[in-house]
Amino acid sequence: MPPTRYGGFWIRFVAAIIDALVVGIVVVPISAIISLMIGAAGDVVSMPGIGVTLVRIIVSSAFSTCAHWIYEAFMESSSRQATLGKMALGLKVTDLEGGRISFVRATGRHFSKILSGMVLLIGFIMAGFTPRKQALHDLIAGTFVVHAL
Repeated sequence: MPPTRYGGFWIRFVAAIIDALVVGIVVVPISAIISLMIGAAGDVVSMPGIGVTLVRIIVSSAFSTCAHWIYEAFMESSSRQATLGKMALGLKVTDLEGGRISFVRATGRHFSKILSGMVLLIGFIMAGFTPRKQALHDLIAGTFVVHAL
């Protein structure tokens, strides 16, 4: 059996960019439509412009957050064990025994990325320096990103 090849910082960074583009292709047009609807509703009830803007920001942020979470957790807990970005680069997410992770664990991993990004993205950068290329969110969730065979 060949040794496990872990996915390091840069390849994971490129996968994250691909995933952001994929989710953005869906989120941006839908957010634009929702934003127009909020503006129209704001006009109907004579809501001040700042109120309409605030509602647009809150709704768009919530929609984007949910879309990223569902996409990532669903894809990483699927039989493919990877988002489209990770698949494109031959990576997958596993538990510590090399098995598939659950949707709950994928959710925890996703939201742990908030901690990874809190202090100058150090939690993400850790993936370039830990022995098994684990970022902070991988350590929290008990996961690895490995090259698929």
